[in-house]
Amino acid sequence: MAKTIPAALTIAGSDCSAGAGVQADLKTFQHFWIHGLTAITCVVSETANIVRAVHPVPVGIVSDQVSLLLEAFPVAAAKTGMLFSAAHVRAVAGILAKHPDLVLVVDPVMVASTGDPLVEADAIQAYREVLFPLARVITPNLPEAEVLLGEKIRDAAELENAALRLSERLGTAVLIKGGHLPGPDCVDLLADQGELFRFTEARIPVAAAHGTGCTLSAAITAALARQESLPWAVEVAKGYLGKTLRHCYEFPSPAGGSIHALNQGTTLDKNEA
Repeated sequence: MAKTIPAALTIAGSDCSAGAGVQADLKTFQHFWIHGLTAITCVVSETANIVRAVHPVPVGIVSDQVSLLLEAFPVAAAKTGMLFSAAHVRAVAGILAKHPDLVLVVDPVMVASTGDPLVEADAIQAYREVLFPLARVITPNLPEAEVLLGEKIRDAAELENAALRLSERLGTAVLIKGGHLPGPDCVDLLADQGELFRFTEARIPVAAAHGTGCTLSAAITAALARQESLPWAVEVAKGYLGKTLRHCYEFPSPAGGSIHALNQGTTLDKNEA
């Protein structure tokens, strides 16, 4: 008899360099023994060093992918990554709203590691109105949290306050990734129903930042698909991300310079999941 494992769905963009987007999500799901499903929202010509072109998939095709997969598979958890436009956000939210038992992680992808914008301006309001209310947790990085909050976050004390305020304002758990703040440690804060959880790790001095947000949110999704609690899911995901950073690798580029990449499961022991 075939073994059954949990299934998780990623609704996100395709990164041709395989460091972020659905490619990063699939590698992460595989590491945690989760069957990964994909609904492609955009095709992106990018590497860790540049975003050269973004081609959105028609909204109707995105909707059909999501609908078909939710009809065909017992999806335990889902995550959204790059959704590009308000029309994409609203279409995806309309389908997910029909599946209230689905555990949803929303990574509000707005800006690439290179600084290039990855979402149209009107999509942010759509996130607030229709997608965030469906989420078990959202995972903004510091710049994204500042956009959602409408103010700067300058230090760890303000990060704490911002997590609690955003969680209350958006009506869902919020994990703010504080890696953009200066200091020897990276502090991430999870606010959930007025309770605050702090995750502190020594900063890992590597150049492989491309795909870290996708990898972390995918690992959280995988743990939630296995019915772990949210704080433990974040703990597990942070541990996995640290391993991918410590084992990152580098490619010499024919165009000059180099490209760094996270080691998403290629040499990590599956027993560590």
